[in-house]
Amino acid sequence: MPIYSTNPATNKVDKIYEEMPDTEVDEAIAKSVETFADWKNTSYAERASLLHKVAGLLRENKKELARLITLEMGKLVSQAEGEIKLSAEIFDYYANHGEAFLSDTILHPVHGQALVRHSPIGVLLGVQPWNFPFYQVARFAAPNIMVGNTMLIKHASIVPQCAIAIEHLFLEAGAPIGL
Repeated sequence: MPIYSTNPATNKVDKIYEEMPDTEVDEAIAKSVETFADWKNTSYAERASLLHKVAGLLRENKKELARLITLEMGKLVSQAEGEIKLSAEIFDYYANHGEAFLSDTILHPVHGQALVRHSPIGVLLGVQPWNFPFYQVARFAAPNIMVGNTMLIKHASIVPQCAIAIEHLFLEAGAPIGL
């Protein structure tokens, strides 16, 4: 079944995409599992560097990305630009604070020793809504990338160009395929 990128202001179809076949979904899952095996062992500094690069690319491409948001889901340009700005801030926030958030917390039990350690758990699936196509991904992806997880994102079908743009941002930032 085709996926249509339709301008809600004009009801005109801008682009048409084919759904990803099951075999490609299986390949994406396998690649994400493979990438997780390496990504979970990267340093916080490497993860933070990637998040900062994504934030920078969001800022550099704010006008074009906001145009996509407006085109596909009808948000006012000023609000779409605000969404891109906020998304960049989220990536920077987790890049700047993630290591501290994830550091071990020493507990003081009456008997013995204990600590809380945050560890990546694997490949996560994020099913995203249409109304904040960049912000919702940022708030899901940034903390999970920082902790060392990989993810698959199923974006709302009415914002396919936004979903593709997000993938391209990560690849341009140097994210490994499968992250």
